[in-house]
Amino acid sequence: MNIEEQPQQLHELDAMTVAPGHHEILLENEHVRVLDASVAPGERTPVHTHQWPGVLYVMSWSDFVRYDADDNVLLDSRTMPTAPKAGECLWTAPLPPHYVHNLGGEVLRVITVELKKGL
Repeated sequence: MNIEEQPQQLHELDAMTVAPGHHEILLENEHVRVLDASVAPGERTPVHTHQWPGVLYVMSWSDFVRYDADDNVLLDSRTMPTAPKAGECLWTAPLPPHYVHNLGGEVLRVITVELKKGL
């Protein structure tokens, strides 16, 4: 096995390690990991990371705030020009340690296709 084929080491705060109650693996191989992420109204996730970039497919939307591990606001969805609708896709870079707090009245649910190999 050459260096490119060796499995990557997961970050110690990988979403599936520290926040499995909010993430479910739908598919995983050496190229991608597909996650079904869900945060109910009022819930917040544990601090976790997503070490690969990915495509987010919106299943349902709710206002949320994403904080870093020190409680600094990284993203407040209420400041977005428009809220994504079910069926829309978004791009995300890898995310450092963060947590999400669902402030809205709906379940925030996205399917994420994380790309494990360079683009």
